[in-house]
Amino acid sequence: MGLDQRLTERLDSKKEDGLYRELQLINPSHSDTDLVFSSNDYLGLRADKRLIAAANKALYECGTGSSGSRLTTGNSIWHERLEQRIADFKQTEAALLFSSGYLANVGVLSSIPEKGDILLSDELNHASIIDGCRLSKADTIVYKHADMDDLEEKLRKAKGCGQCFIVTDGVFSMDGTVAPLDKIMKIADHYNAYVIVDDAHATGVLGENGRGTSEYFDVAPHIVIGTLSKAAGTEGGFVCGSKTLIDYLINHARTFIFQTAIPAMSCAASYTALEIIEQSHKERELLLMNIKKVQEALSQMGYEVKGGSTPIIPVIIGEAEKAVLFAKKLKDNGIYAPAIRPPTVPDGESRIRFTISSAHSLEEINYLLEKVFFIGKELNIIT
Repeated sequence: MGLDQRLTERLDSKKEDGLYRELQLINPSHSDTDLVFSSNDYLGLRADKRLIAAANKALYECGTGSSGSRLTTGNSIWHERLEQRIADFKQTEAALLFSSGYLANVGVLSSIPEKGDILLSDELNHASIIDGCRLSKADTIVYKHADMDDLEEKLRKAKGCGQCFIVTDGVFSMDGTVAPLDKIMKIADHYNAYVIVDDAHATGVLGENGRGTSEYFDVAPHIVIGTLSKAAGTEGGFVCGSKTLIDYLINHARTFIFQTAIPAMSCAASYTALEIIEQSHKERELLLMNIKKVQEALSQMGYEVKGGSTPIIPVIIGEAEKAVLFAKKLKDNGIYAPAIRPPTVPDGESRIRFTISSAHSLEEINYLLEKVFFIGKELNIIT
């Protein structure tokens, strides 16, 4: 049997299960296409003229690419400026840029815990955390989602096994829930464990100044990981913590050492984005108002809605085929919000993962709610 035939059979199995994926072309400006209710651009900064101007300036100064890893030819003044800006923003001693948040998670988890150590990972953590745990020399123990009793019980059983690390998303990308970071820190202190939090979906959104779950709960985790590809509207990942931590990662994290650096123009745009985020109090207030309006309306319609005070609002449809049909009907009405299916979410929990932005107008939100109501009735999801 040839390779293509083997792969075709496996693809056919995906299609039969309703789990086949295809790329969708999205107009970058969103100006003459669908209303997008699935983007991670929570503050509408991706197309902000101030970010574009900063990127253009650095583009002409430094060129289109970085030409190498940070340890060879890829380190520019903009990389170092951005790292200092991130550290100031996150209120830590230092920060280190990675080419993506995925690489940051894998780099930290594969290089810091040692053989004999224990990683305690929330069951709903992002795939990048799961992959980082798999590559770690430490043993991984999964605890029930945001269940502090289960976490503490597993920490108690792990006592004496080596150093324990608790790793969690700050905001969970598929459920929109917020990790109880204040409680996690208290438990960690009691058991002498270290806390690693991936603040990808909280950065720019939670906290008075948008600093994320650390500011939201007024705590200081040992390691904070994040991304610039969501509320900041650019690209790249980062790790924040002590100067010793950052020095260690520069020398041990393979996803930093061997990865080409992001371009200086992206760093310049990110620097500007963080400047804006700290001043975006009104935008965050508007975002929270939009979130509350959509959540309450969907619940009143009779949908099963997950999430909390975050822009991620999952509506549980159930069967993968029905979720795909729901997304198609949304698309037919000019709304882009694709279906999320296994293995990204558990079997029977296929959903439409709506995300809300401060850039969404009241008219756009009302239009979304109107169409979601009629589609739900048509498909017998709500009565």
